[in-house]
Amino acid sequence: MVDGRVTLVYDAECEFCARLAGWVERSARGRVVVRGNQEAGLIASLGLTREEVDRAAWAVEKGGRKFEGAAAINRVLRELGGGWRVLGSLYLVPPFRWVEDRYYARVARRRAWW
Repeated sequence: MVDGRVTLVYDAECEFCARLAGWVERSARGRVVVRGNQEAGLIASLGLTREEVDRAAWAVEKGGRKFEGAAAINRVLRELGGGWRVLGSLYLVPPFRWVEDRYYARVARRRAWW
């Protein structure tokens, strides 16, 4: 978390991840801090481990609450507001969450292919 904003931590070496992170940065209008997990000292400062950030994207709120994978992406969508908030809120409904968690895991395993 940086100065009260949600921080999105992503794999900056993954082209697919970097494109999506760029979109978030442009869309967030300063509401979300977007940082690559390779940034020196970042993961330790957020209370994450290399193993965790190698596995998935993370969103970290003020106060240290952490969201992993699909939960992180949806937390960021809710922070963007408007229609994105509605879309990100669907994750809070179990059937949507189950599908999104499975799909996220599948995409994350194939990151190197993008």
